[in-house]
Formats: sequence, C-alpha cells, structure tokens
Amino acid sequence: MSSVPARTGRQRQRYEDNFRLVSGCIPYRWRKDKTDQMGETEEIIEVLMVSSPKRDDLVFPKGGWEDDETVTEAACREALEEAGVKGILREIPLGIWEFRSKSSQDLCSMEGGCRGYMFALEVTEELETWPEQKNRARQWLNIKEAFKLSRYDWMCNALEAFLRVMAEDRKLEKQDQDAEPSSIVVADVPECQNMSPNCYKRSSTMQHHGMPPNANLLSRATQEIAIHFGY
Repeated sequence: MSSVPARTGRQRQRYEDNFRLVSGCIPYRWRKDKTDQMGETEEIIEVLMVSSPKRDDLVFPKGGWEDDETVTEAACREALEEAGVKGILREIPLGIWEFRSKSSQDLCSMEGGCRGYMFALEVTEELETWPEQKNRARQWLNIKEAFKLSRYDWMCNALEAFLRVMAEDRKLEKQDQDAEPSSIVVADVPECQNMSPNCYKRSSTMQHHGMPPNANLLSRATQEIAIHFGY
C-alpha cells in the first residue's frame, strides 16, 4: 500500500481572481503495436485517464494547486494520488484553461470557476497501489478513445495541444537520429528529486501553445498526427 496519503482539505489551496487554481497532467506512454508490411514494429501513444468518484466518466489526473508546492509539483502529486503513476514531466504547460464545475460548484471557487494548468507526463513507473485506489480506477486509452470519452471541451483542447507537442517531438527525433533532441533532455534532476520524488522535470524548447480554439478536433488533426497517434 502506498505510504503517502492523498491530501485533503482546502487550507493551503491557491486562488487567483476568484478562480481556484488547479494543476494536472496527461500521463502517456508509447506502446509497440503490430508489425507493418516492411517488417517494422510500429509504436502508438496511449494516455491514462481515471474514473471520477461520483460520476460515470473518465478524467485526467488533476487537483488543487497548494501554497507549499510549485505548479509542476502539484501536477506530479495529483498523478501519484489519483492514478498511481510517476514519470518525467514536461515543465512547459500544454495550456491554461478556465472552466466551471458542472457537477458541484463548491468543487472550485464560490462561483464554481477553476483555472487549470495541464502538463504532459511520460509515465516511467506504474504503482500497484496508490492513495486514491479505492475511489478511482485507471484506464489506458488510444487517442481516439480519449477524445470520445472526454466530457468537457477543455479536456479535448488539452488533448489537441498534447498531440501537437508529441508530433513536434517526433519531427525533432527524425531530424537528429544521432543525438537526443533538446526537447527530451532531462533537466534539473537533482533539484526535482529533492522537491518531489514523484517525477522528474523535462526541459523543452517549444513555445507555450496556450488555449487552442474549440472546433471539431479529430477533423482538424493533420494527417501526420493521425498516422503517429492511431486515429
């Protein structure tokens, strides 16, 4: 059983402009798939979602950003508490989204508003037990499944931003096969280990994408992304 209990209560919760500040991540992994006609094994990307305790839906791990931690530490903590995973966190957020709780307004501020920072987390360790295991089940999904099961627009927008980041990483890998691309160099590992044992931070040369516009996400995905991510 995990020796680290999940945090509870709102004593240390951060607020800004009447929004409750939230931090979370899209955990992901690469999985080898079927062999193509050339005899090469293909890789597909999968993302991890967890069940909601009081609703019949799946969400990405996220929760309140508290005043004794950085936003990246909060994202790593939520991944551990809700999904039981550790990994390498890309320290530039996928975006910042403002949304309103549709299930219970007191989950966010008095007005029901949250401001959420979402990150990409490459999973390196999947724990057999974790703090919220009794209330949350985890499920690995391909990208098409994740889009279909994302209940809110902001979740779909975060997935689209995630795909752009992953596609850019693939382009960099193709451009330089003999050296690690700068976007996947692990930076500040000793500092990150001291502050948060749940993840390492990954530096990136990519610009912050911000909030993509709401649209038909699957139809707007490029052919290259569709090939890489299996939809």
